[in-house]
Amino acid sequence: MLKVEQDFLSNRNILRGQLKQSPETVYALAFGAHPDDVELSCGATLLKIRSEGQTVAVCDLTRGEMGTLGTPETRKSEAETAAQLMGYESRMTLDLGDSKLFNSEENLAEIIKVIRQFRPHVVFANSPDERHPDHIKGSRLVTDACYYAGLQQFKTTINGNAQEPYRPKHLLYYIQFKHLEPDIIVDISETFEASRKGVLAFSTQFYRSGITETPTTMINRPEFLTGLEARARYFGEQIGVHYGEGFKLSNILGVKLFTETF
Repeated sequence: MLKVEQDFLSNRNILRGQLKQSPETVYALAFGAHPDDVELSCGATLLKIRSEGQTVAVCDLTRGEMGTLGTPETRKSEAETAAQLMGYESRMTLDLGDSKLFNSEENLAEIIKVIRQFRPHVVFANSPDERHPDHIKGSRLVTDACYYAGLQQFKTTINGNAQEPYRPKHLLYYIQFKHLEPDIIVDISETFEASRKGVLAFSTQFYRSGITETPTTMINRPEFLTGLEARARYFGEQIGVHYGEGFKLSNILGVKLFTETF
């Protein structure tokens, strides 16, 4: 049994328990190289999607076990808390190995299984242009998996049952450390404040007043969370709203019904 099958059986749904035989589809599936990537970069958009009556699932590619702060156990607990606060339909961890996100057939197969199980309309992933090597590698894996998941001859099974091919309609890359010019900006004015709860669930990773003798990282500086808000305000200003989240598109966006877009 591949690791993903074991994870599906034990971790696939924090709130509901075991995997069902038939696909339990969601509208949006967000992948992160590490726990907290999703919350830091597209959490408010995921809440907006939920507020519009759609379902959301999250898949962390690793446990974040190479992180300077926290432990795999504390990060697992924090990820579960974030999932409950954010109201995800499901959150799972593939445990492909922090710093070991190699573009192998085995890793691709595990991600393809997740895509075929949830059959999302939209996939979110790390950007291919990023500071952290795991973010770049995770982005490549998810990008390739979204394509190969639609191939009839790429065989995968869950619980001994063959999965049907499926290719998501849209793949969006969220913006993290690097300042990238977005292709689209989502108005998150109504969900930004609530999304902070999901971010702060990862308490071991961020600045905490009174906690001393902790190694300094890029994200546990006191000004880091202020910087996140500044970015959201900047993107919001670009479209004339209070807060925004920016995304890069993996493909050119086609318009079929002009008046529904403009």
